[in-house]
Amino acid sequence: MQYDYSRNKTENPDPIKAEIKGTLPDWLQGTLVRNGPGMFSVGETSYNHWFDGMALLHSFTIKDGDVFFRSRYLRGDTYKSNMEAKRIVVSEMGTMAYPDPSNSLISKAIKFLSHTVPDFTDNCGNNIIKYGDDFYATSETNYIRKIDPETLETQDKVDYLKYIAVNLVTSHPHYDKDGSTYNMGTTIAEKGKTRYTIFRVPPAEEDSDKKKPVLKSLEVICSVPCRSLLSPSYYHSFGITDNYIIFLEQPLKLDILKMATAYMRGVNWASCLNFQPEDNTQIHLIDRKTCKPVSTKFFTNALVVYHHVNAYEDDGHLVVDVIAYKDNSLYEMFYLASLQPNSSSGEAKGKLTSKPNYERFVLPLQSDKEAEIGNDLVKLKSTSATALKEKEGKLFCFPETLFKGAELPRINYNFNGKKHRYVYVTYVEQSPVPLKIMKLDIETKQQLYWGEDDCWPSEPVFIPAPNAVEEDDGVVLTVVVRPYPEKSSFLLVLDARSFKEVARACVTADLHIDMHGFFIPRRT
Repeated sequence: MQYDYSRNKTENPDPIKAEIKGTLPDWLQGTLVRNGPGMFSVGETSYNHWFDGMALLHSFTIKDGDVFFRSRYLRGDTYKSNMEAKRIVVSEMGTMAYPDPSNSLISKAIKFLSHTVPDFTDNCGNNIIKYGDDFYATSETNYIRKIDPETLETQDKVDYLKYIAVNLVTSHPHYDKDGSTYNMGTTIAEKGKTRYTIFRVPPAEEDSDKKKPVLKSLEVICSVPCRSLLSPSYYHSFGITDNYIIFLEQPLKLDILKMATAYMRGVNWASCLNFQPEDNTQIHLIDRKTCKPVSTKFFTNALVVYHHVNAYEDDGHLVVDVIAYKDNSLYEMFYLASLQPNSSSGEAKGKLTSKPNYERFVLPLQSDKEAEIGNDLVKLKSTSATALKEKEGKLFCFPETLFKGAELPRINYNFNGKKHRYVYVTYVEQSPVPLKIMKLDIETKQQLYWGEDDCWPSEPVFIPAPNAVEEDDGVVLTVVVRPYPEKSSFLLVLDARSFKEVARACVTADLHIDMHGFFIPRRT
């Protein structure tokens, strides 16, 4: 049976107690909050793209052996405006909203001007992130929405532009052990320059009686000029180690001039996002000590990366692991028309033309002036990745493909920026729906799978056991959606080492396929 991506999901704001099968570890206490699109039509209007659907938060709270589920739509300005008008009135990336034909000429003119210099949506349906002690629903615009992670109620609307000049911001920040959060965004044509800006948000102040928003103390670490003033690269994540920040400026580019005229031309903003396979990808390294890009320039072939896996330093090299595509077919596949089942096969019409591969790049950190042009400067014996010298200060990199068909990677986050061995992913073939999740062993190349018939698992999230010694000492959580109402969907708990089922928490509720999430440990 094919998952119905276009069906509006029902929220369950009151907690529902799950039926536990198996035994949950005593130490597993906390809340898994997840985010993704859940509403695709309002009145007689519908979204064109699955990513555009209105954000539906859902959570599993694990407490003393019990599990409680709840879900709630994010009630931001976008949600309220659409509900009040009983139609979609706020544009999203893949869906341009046009005014009701009965509206006045003045309101239509205002609508036109708002799309020429877009005021983006606050439909934050991609991930849950943390700044200080607060949690936010986020997409990739300049708006995020503070939420209550316990009740899932929508709270303050936050505009990054009040604190830093960024128009687009990633929904995959990094977290330091001191409570700092690192993120990056794109500054478009400010003072005649377009740049990528990396910033740090400090931890919350413990001794302050009246805590000010930590975003007020945000500091810019570094800005990297865009290679093209009016065509910045699209990116969804970045990498970080103790000494470096890694950013891929890939040839998936947003045409700003076309974006400004998209409403008038009757096309969506996504049509202004173009993949240029004849171009290359620049891998930027920013030295965290000097807050400046390193002098060596690294390039690779055209690719599209949404998710970084991890990065770490190893014997004078920087190892960068990513999930890479050869084109932009992933975004195109998620148009709702492409997700409709084929009448003959029952499978979705849209297919990936490029399978996501787990790629490893290895970047030499020291310049070898004695090396000849064309020489491979990678000295690590553990990889087949190469970095060929094109001229002094310029290397062209070819990755090693570690695994094929992997997406939505997660690691033991205690190893973020450090050498890791295990990665947890969804297994993707040509269809958008993952049917299995996998544990990948980078050293042995062993792959462990979990999957059952008529089960669609979400992004696997690793939770370390208390006082863990081994990297895979803990559990993996994944939300599993089932297509048949008579079969309950559930939160699956796997032993991370063996990848065998420990328990499942079954709920009679309308669970939906989502995007990303955040596990919040219970405070003791």
